[in-house]
Amino acid sequence: MLIPNGWRGPYVALDATLLGILACPQDKGPLLLVGEELLYNPRLRRAYPIENGIPVLLIDEARDVDAEEHESLLARGQGNLGQPDGADSGPEA
Repeated sequence: MLIPNGWRGPYVALDATLLGILACPQDKGPLLLVGEELLYNPRLRRAYPIENGIPVLLIDEARDVDAEEHESLLARGQGNLGQPDGADSGPEA
């Protein structure tokens, strides 16, 4: 994890638990963590910045993503964009 030069406060990486709680402010769906720089909503193709380890989940601060960047972000991203908690994630054995 890279900590910005001169950073004086606590620096917390987004872990799976926190990522599971965070939601897109526009459609309330799950977000994909891409590196340490942004959270991505592939449904709306909107990217939310992470500044000094803090997600900026403001609709006005998000940016639209084109088709090429969308594919790149999906390939680099990590997170749970599957079924809601408690839902079946696939066929039963």
